[in-house]
Amino acid sequence: MTRTAFVLILLASFAVAGAAQAAPAAATIAPQPPPRAETFDTRALDALFERAVRHGSIPGAVAIVGHKGHIVYRKAFGWRSLEPERERMTLDTIFDMASLTKCMVTATAIMQLLEEGQLRLNDPVSRYLPEFVRNGKEEITIRQLATHFGGLAPDLDLKTEWEGRQTAYKMANDETLLSPPGSAFRYSDINYIVLGELVEKLSGMPLEQYAQERIFGPLGMAHTRYLPPDAWLPRIAPTEYDENQHMLHGIVHDPTARRMGGVAGHAGVFSTGDDLALFAQALLDGHFVVSPAGVEKMTTPQQPTNARVLRGIGWDIDSPFSSNRGELLPIGSYGHTGFTGTSLWIDPYSDTYIILLSNSVHPNRRPHPAIIALRGEFANAVAVALHLAPSKGAQANAAAITGYNERLAGDRRMGARNGQVRTGIDLFPATWEEWRARKPPEFVCKALPCRLGVLTNQTGVDSQGRRTIDVLAHLPDAELAAIFSPEHGVTGTLDTAQIGNSRDAATGVTVYSVYGATDAQRRPPPEILQTLDAVVFDIQDAGVRWYTYATTLGYFLEACAQARIPLIVLDRPNPITGAFVEGPVSESGRESFTNYHPLPVRHGMTLGELARLFNAERKIGADLKVVAMSGWQRGDWFDSTGLLWVNPSPNLRNLTEAALYPGVAMVEGTNVSVGRGTDTPFELLGAPWIDARQLAAYLNARQIEGVRFVPVSFTPVSATYANQLCHGIHLMVTDRDGLDAPELGLELASALMKLFPQQYEPQHLLGALANDSAWKALQAGEDPRRIADDAREALTQFLSVRARYLLY
Repeated sequence: MTRTAFVLILLASFAVAGAAQAAPAAATIAPQPPPRAETFDTRALDALFERAVRHGSIPGAVAIVGHKGHIVYRKAFGWRSLEPERERMTLDTIFDMASLTKCMVTATAIMQLLEEGQLRLNDPVSRYLPEFVRNGKEEITIRQLATHFGGLAPDLDLKTEWEGRQTAYKMANDETLLSPPGSAFRYSDINYIVLGELVEKLSGMPLEQYAQERIFGPLGMAHTRYLPPDAWLPRIAPTEYDENQHMLHGIVHDPTARRMGGVAGHAGVFSTGDDLALFAQALLDGHFVVSPAGVEKMTTPQQPTNARVLRGIGWDIDSPFSSNRGELLPIGSYGHTGFTGTSLWIDPYSDTYIILLSNSVHPNRRPHPAIIALRGEFANAVAVALHLAPSKGAQANAAAITGYNERLAGDRRMGARNGQVRTGIDLFPATWEEWRARKPPEFVCKALPCRLGVLTNQTGVDSQGRRTIDVLAHLPDAELAAIFSPEHGVTGTLDTAQIGNSRDAATGVTVYSVYGATDAQRRPPPEILQTLDAVVFDIQDAGVRWYTYATTLGYFLEACAQARIPLIVLDRPNPITGAFVEGPVSESGRESFTNYHPLPVRHGMTLGELARLFNAERKIGADLKVVAMSGWQRGDWFDSTGLLWVNPSPNLRNLTEAALYPGVAMVEGTNVSVGRGTDTPFELLGAPWIDARQLAAYLNARQIEGVRFVPVSFTPVSATYANQLCHGIHLMVTDRDGLDAPELGLELASALMKLFPQQYEPQHLLGALANDSAWKALQAGEDPRRIADDAREALTQFLSVRARYLLY
């Protein structure tokens, strides 16, 4: 439906609105025909509002529901005013929209300015408002303010006397931080006061003029504006008595916005339900004042990647403030509320919007829970009445919309479970029998038995504890002809730069090392592959880009493609879940043994999935067969699988170390010890020249989600600083789901560079990052959270590629 057609529907509905106002309980017009054949039963919705008015939860309300381009519900209930005179609620009532201003005006303006190239979301606010730099706010970005992660207080000081918009801007610029930028969600009106000033600065227009000319006017919102004229007063719903016992009527309710003269980035707009419906429908139709790509950016998660709330630019997606979504609409829908009793929620999956406008604070502020409960009940009732059961597409989108924390909506905060996962080797004997039974057989062997090679190590065991080597050695019509061992050897105990060939004692089969000092020594010998009919790959990965088993997998794909034999990957879990995708994406042209393909630090894939991605994206053309696991869920940490933990390498000895590894290992190549040569590698970081208390205090003050730091001293018996007393930190994981380990790595590097610039030698960081932009940002002293935000676009692009190869 076009916006013009939508306006015509609204105008036609206005013609019959007058007669409905005489109804004692509710003023109503006949809604547009529902988008399905069966009758749209509105009785539950009517009863909900009639009960709320009768019980005094609200004085009255205007409720509108749009669905698939039609207004399917549009009614007014109760009273617009109780004091000083009673007036019935009408459909054309004008409401103080309160914090809906943030979405309607300020967030929309920010996106328009972004599309015009006047700003970037990750730019520091101080780049455009130099006064904002005061009191340690130089690193706060536009994105952080827009998502309420700026670290500022909820509101300006109202205990002292002040007045005027410019005074408010100065006070906001003088604010001090309550928490480091990006570290914590704190809903703050100051954030949007500052963004309102930013809009005025970049546009050269007062905010009220900008809103009228760039948003309300183009959308046809004729009854929406800041500073409503006196002619609108008869239709404006009053709010409550102010501090001088004057009823606020046509004057903004928010006390800060009132002191600012009624115009602010966080509050001040007045509007009607019909105008808000125009706004919502324009968002859904794509005929908005921001491009469809801009709308997507506004309404999808833009908060820090490890945050427990989901916030867009201005819009709420999933947070303690999203009660108006109800329990039945999917995560990925979005909306906002206003303190006066206003609410809008939009579900793009079902093409539905839900508007509830009430002056619930009138005449004397009611208990806040009443309107909170009503909003959620209304959303649930709409979902039931319109049969808005989430489709598979909506569920998939709800999963993808969370971006970096990819769990499905219902599982996003799922705790550890007691699963029973069966890995590829558990399922392979039955799969082998199926392949043998096919006519023609799955494999055309040079001769029977089929000659198999296997790349494996100590992690290659089935659920009964049998080695993959022994399982393959006893397959019918198969002969185990070669064993290949990766870094750390077939037993996983060697920590040397080069490993030689050997022989497996149990089977007598030669073990060919594919780990050595040169690239050629890290690839399977072609002359051996030519004697084989297939290679089986079974090894436990760590889920981190620089873990060399992924590169070994890529080399075997290439070699098997050249030898024209299949590669069979027996899949295993990503031990640190497949639900998190984090860290800078490595750049093309920086390929190495620790960077086979452009990947983020934490890729959230299994080796079977990586094999599919490598084979297709690098156009290797190998005959790849992946034996997928059964029972594994993307959100599973290893301790949810029921599988036996086997150290994937000598210094990854437990799941805590595996969780820290994507962060602590980032700085391992520099002149610090990461605990190798102690009982707790990757849980420690130190050096003889570090002040342990200073480093721990600095990192704890950063309020890094999911981890705390304890000052310690330790003496490693091997590796870096062997037999030397080191001072540093013990990393204590407090919330592994909240920990963004690659961002932790950036924090560690940044702290060492700032606190110990004369002693710390960070040059080798670039090898781990494999990302020149991130490296230069660290060198320039940029905030690690901002560096992580700068990686978002590349992560988003990677996620779209990754999605094509996921198996679970």
